[in-house]
Amino acid sequence: MKEQTNNKQVELAEIRARLANAHGQHYWRSLDELAETEEFQKFVHNEFPHGLMNWENPVSRRTFLKLMGASMALAGLTACGPLQPVERIVPYVDGRPELVPGEPMFFATTMPSNGYGVGLVVRSFEGRPTKVEGNEAHPASLGTSSLMAQAAILTMYDPDRSQVVRNASTASTWEAFVEAIAPAIRAGGVRILTETVTSPTLASQLQSLQESSGVEWHQYDPTGQNHARAGAQLAFGENVDTHYRLDKAEVILALEADFLDYGPAQLVYSRQFADKRRIREDQTDMNRLYVVESTPTITGAMADHRLPLRSSDIEDFARAVAEGLGIDVGGKVAEIAPAEWVDAVVEDLKSHEGASIVLVGEGQPPEVHALVHAINNVLGNIGQTVVYTDPVEAAPVDQMASLQALVSDMQDGKVKTLIIIGGNPVYTAPADLNFAEALAKVNLSVHLSLYDDETSERCTWHLPEAHFLESWGDVRAFDGTASIIQPLIAPLYGGKSAGELLAALMGQGDAAGYDIVRAYWNEHLADTSERAWEGILQQGVIAESTLPAKKVTLTGRSFPRSPAQGDGLEIVFRLDPTVLDGRYANNGWLQETPKPLTKITWDNAALISPTTAQKLGLTSEDVVSITYQGATVNAPVWVSPGHANDSLTLHLGYGRTRAGHVGTGIGFNAYALRQSGTPWFGTGASIRKVGGRHRLASTQHHHSIDVKNPKLQELTDKRTPTIIHAGTIQEFRDDPESVHGHGGHGESEGEQPSLYPKIENTWEGSYGWIDSEGKWKGARWGMVIDLTVCTSCNACVAACQAENNIPVVGKEEVLQGCEMHWIRIDRYYEGYDIDNPRTYHQPLGCVHCEVAPCEPVCPVAATAHSLEGLNEMIYNRCVGTRYCGNNCPYKVRRFNYYQYSDLTTESYKLMRNPDVTVRNRGVMEKCTYCVQRINLTRIAYKRDTGQSGYVEYDDGAVVPACEQACPTRAITFGDVGDPESRVAQLKQQPHNYDLLGELAVVPRTSYLARLRNPNPALESPTATEQGGHQDSHGEE
Repeated sequence: MKEQTNNKQVELAEIRARLANAHGQHYWRSLDELAETEEFQKFVHNEFPHGLMNWENPVSRRTFLKLMGASMALAGLTACGPLQPVERIVPYVDGRPELVPGEPMFFATTMPSNGYGVGLVVRSFEGRPTKVEGNEAHPASLGTSSLMAQAAILTMYDPDRSQVVRNASTASTWEAFVEAIAPAIRAGGVRILTETVTSPTLASQLQSLQESSGVEWHQYDPTGQNHARAGAQLAFGENVDTHYRLDKAEVILALEADFLDYGPAQLVYSRQFADKRRIREDQTDMNRLYVVESTPTITGAMADHRLPLRSSDIEDFARAVAEGLGIDVGGKVAEIAPAEWVDAVVEDLKSHEGASIVLVGEGQPPEVHALVHAINNVLGNIGQTVVYTDPVEAAPVDQMASLQALVSDMQDGKVKTLIIIGGNPVYTAPADLNFAEALAKVNLSVHLSLYDDETSERCTWHLPEAHFLESWGDVRAFDGTASIIQPLIAPLYGGKSAGELLAALMGQGDAAGYDIVRAYWNEHLADTSERAWEGILQQGVIAESTLPAKKVTLTGRSFPRSPAQGDGLEIVFRLDPTVLDGRYANNGWLQETPKPLTKITWDNAALISPTTAQKLGLTSEDVVSITYQGATVNAPVWVSPGHANDSLTLHLGYGRTRAGHVGTGIGFNAYALRQSGTPWFGTGASIRKVGGRHRLASTQHHHSIDVKNPKLQELTDKRTPTIIHAGTIQEFRDDPESVHGHGGHGESEGEQPSLYPKIENTWEGSYGWIDSEGKWKGARWGMVIDLTVCTSCNACVAACQAENNIPVVGKEEVLQGCEMHWIRIDRYYEGYDIDNPRTYHQPLGCVHCEVAPCEPVCPVAATAHSLEGLNEMIYNRCVGTRYCGNNCPYKVRRFNYYQYSDLTTESYKLMRNPDVTVRNRGVMEKCTYCVQRINLTRIAYKRDTGQSGYVEYDDGAVVPACEQACPTRAITFGDVGDPESRVAQLKQQPHNYDLLGELAVVPRTSYLARLRNPNPALESPTATEQGGHQDSHGEE
């Protein structure tokens, strides 16, 4: 083991030396690739995932023929047997006028996400919700959706959801619970614990309970905005919510604020940020983003300049910026960041007063939030790019303090009955509170939840909760806009909503969710007519319910430091990018979605920087013991380029003991180390290697190609910059072609060289709808992906999975490289500093080559071109030779080595899109450009317009699932043969390029190069000469 560790340290030293001596633009995908580790070489040597395992009992040719002969004989005998029983198909007795058989219906509803609403439109097929999309009329979604929203369908149909009312260990009924809870309410000593509540109806019910029964209400959400709220109180002397207008900001400084990946306004901020970065030949204005953070995030990956800094040091950076802007911060500011970095940021902010924003994440203490409010005030941003409103939460409190008070009363025996609505506090409460021990002292405890989880296990009563797609309710968005939660289907497992439970506590055990919500809004709407109500349900929002902007006055003039942290290794707690705080742990789609930066699936890990790993003698997948505040957990290590030194990050949400068949026993429980006083970071942690390795299923090296010949490796290194085209906005302004073909750093300018003769006449449909001049008249579908605004949020990956019935394969199959996602998002690093490289992301599915290499090698013509230029798969023809996958230069084809799709679970049958075939074992599959949507649109056009033969589509008539979900509108799809279409115009942009264009396969999907807007004061001349544009961050 010692020898192995020494080898790993030698590898890190060799990597640094190799990069120090490198020249030209340099891209790499991981430290393993740079080190050419044995594991990496083994993986790429097997260029394609494992084939079928060797059979333990191989069948000889003779035995095979015997079995086939016997089966044919038996088949003949069965033909002589009795007929199959007659099965009758019964239609509706009375047809529903709004239901057209075979056509989906769409309903507006709202998804509660950590208490805040996100507007959705849900597709329902004959009473079965099958797909979620964003609601264009809702201010929190703007027609797009998040990774979690796309996966909501799978959670609703999850057979592991709680399906029975349980009293202790005995099955019971809702009626029995209503009868049992009534005397407990009358006896007093009742507490209710909820997560964040913005629902007007729930808030009204809780207020009524408090007034009529003396019930006390507590709130706790592990993702709560306690620090932000306390910071506003320090700055303004009152509770206010902060909102940003990123579409008006020219310069943005994010202090550990991952605003592109998380938060109630995530989708809005993503759109606004992207709208200021869309570069076209006639539009070259671009915002500039600085990010200071400890843990690499997708917001940091999008930054023009990124500074890795320990979370405990970010306050000093904020104070240095404040001092540079003339704010008296009191006392000397520690110099923890390069002076040129601070000076450049300060000058940039000063030169954009009223058009800049400084954001700070919830992980920073309240004192930093207050200081940032003061910075925005000095910059004149308040009322311009930063606005304030009254709190959206119904009863804003310090949720950590609320939970602490509740636990203290439980320990003292003051709580006789505890009713927990949602959440999972036994799992998510800070370790020092020991919530489970306190809960055992409560006489009667009730838990309403989707799953019979860790908290339910310890409660007297467990009640199944109705999913938001099964229940009535309401909720407010980040800006206060109220919207109705409308069910798409009756509760599959007999669940009840939070509103129905609260009604039962008030003696209304038989109240229906619809009646509860409708009664509240009948008292608060000006127009209570049925027509007005139907309009609200159809639109998805309640008009004029947005909170108005509020004037605030900075009252705090002194800015004390937050309580000092001790010395030693820093530990940082972060929400997981896929399972969040653990509430989505049983969702297989989310578990198998690669995390944006590490590409890890089915696990969490302790993230550390290469420098820290080298100092501690660690490498990826080493198992370590982490001790903090007297608690210890074991976890695997993952060396993460770009992570701050002397800091480790633990993602929450794993280590569940009662999540369901999918989520139980995966990863380690970081909550076991989380403390109520330091919920997001602290110092004084220790780490010790305990021996052994834990395999982590990272997809980063999947589909790599083995290149051992030095000459071939040299050619590959030269070709990599043609995969990711990148440059600066100034280079683009000076010469728009500079980022085309060579990423702005190639040895020669101009068109990419080709390995094959140039094809003058690309595929135009050699048969079909041809006009009198021999020209193709039908659509020519194509796509453009803008890498400048793609954030790698994974919404497209989940949307594709939901739309196309893509199965989950599990960790072991992912380790073999057999994941089935039709879209993968490749991550590339650029530069010569492994502690802070630049990060790029590139979504990649089938690019629908006009000269497709997969087609001529298929012996059964299972893959062929359609009339409109799609590279199609005919599943019934496919015999599984996999020649097409071998010949695909993009490695985007997926093979069903086993029967991955679950064909037996009844609820999953209801979930699937009926317009897409469910594939079986032995079949190849890939992106189809959502051909089912194209076909449905064609049918509708012919029906509505009377067209025959070819169809003339309106631009935007066909929207594939990935484009529809994308929060930043990075994906554009349409008819490239129509010069007026958006996609055709984007393909004419000077920074549009074809991936692997030198192969002359003429892909229909192309990319717009990734452009940045760096501050000239922070561009390193040495790095520029090498092609890396590395920032001088003091970490090199």
